[in-house]
Amino acid sequence: MKNNKQAGFTLIELLIVVAIISIIAAIAVPGLLRARMTGNETSAIGSLKAVTSAQVAYSASCGNNGYAATFVVLGTPAPGTTDGFISADLGGAAAPQKSGYNFTLGAGTGSAAGPNDCNGTATITAYYATAVPQTFGTTGGRSFATNAGSTIWQANVATAPTEPFGAPATPIQ
Repeated sequence: MKNNKQAGFTLIELLIVVAIISIIAAIAVPGLLRARMTGNETSAIGSLKAVTSAQVAYSASCGNNGYAATFVVLGTPAPGTTDGFISADLGGAAAPQKSGYNFTLGAGTGSAAGPNDCNGTATITAYYATAVPQTFGTTGGRSFATNAGSTIWQANVATAPTEPFGAPATPIQ
């Protein structure tokens, strides 16, 4: 006698399993995207803190009390040294992109030309740095900015807080 019963899954059973996996994925994916966005925002804040520290070190040791006008200048080593004032991920380009954010560095409000630095590059008397999400709402939900005052400001919009800082932007530290 032959047994007509075959082992395996029916189409309905497979569809139920696929449906359950889809429901679990639909619940998990938004949380994962929020976590990634929060990580990108945290990285942007850390990068702006690094810019502030690099500008202070640059001003004191190489800038003759002036600030660097670009990330490339901050990434350039002083004579007799091998490392720049900021890491290569930010100091290697004029407008670096890092962790889902676009960074800019330039003259701040009221800035004037400063003295030449130890490399013979012109400096400025005030700087303004920003971090804006590459895709607002996906890579980040906040934009950030800082200046020579060393406070990082945030705004829940796709553009960086502008100088002079104030509402609707709020300070982080």
